Amino acid sequence: MKRAAAVLMTAGVLALAGCSSDGGKDEGGNKTPADPTDAVLKVARSYQEAKNRQDWRPWCEMSSARLRGGTVAECVAENTPSSPSPTPEESSPSPDYSPPTYADGSTPTPRARPSSSGPERADTGPVSASDVVEVPAAEDHPAGYGVLITYTVKWPGKEATTTRRALRLVREGGSWLVDQHEDVQAGDMGHGSPVRTALSGG
Repeated sequence: MKRAAAVLMTAGVLALAGCSSDGGKDEGGNKTPADPTDAVLKVARSYQEAKNRQDWRPWCEMSSARLRGGTVAECVAENTPSSPSPTPEESSPSPDYSPPTYADGSTPTPRARPSSSGPERADTGPVSASDVVEVPAAEDHPAGYGVLITYTVKWPGKEATTTRRALRLVREGGSWLVDQHEDVQAGDMGHGSPVRTALSGG
């Protein structure tokens, strides 16, 4: 049921993105390009929401062919875990195991291990999409629109942090799709366009 709802939601997002290109007409009856802002923001937000909940099919469907590096089905398979989470017995070290000891006598901090209910995952807050800007072509990425994505991340027992990412959206097959994603550094906020800076490699 959830999978069907996600598929319908993705179809709606991509349909909106396609319709946004129709535009209107000026006083002389000439067709004018439509403002893509709403469609771009909607796709960008839905893309990040799908990634945060690890819903790979809509995430792959909203990725460009270049970013996927294959078909949607191949993208989904590549990102979907193929083996079940180990049981507590399987994930626990053997009684004879002893961690390595550094020169100062300390030992490495143990890594979080998967349990029967799966590995620990961070809680992510609502996703916001803003700051739409035109971005020029860069390296193998075509020109398009950049969007600033913001959400919080909270790991168990730790303070919440804010994550900012820049997404490049391009027209492909009549829809707006994500072709590039980059982290936005805190130092870039408040200086020009952090989205353009991130998507152009600095």
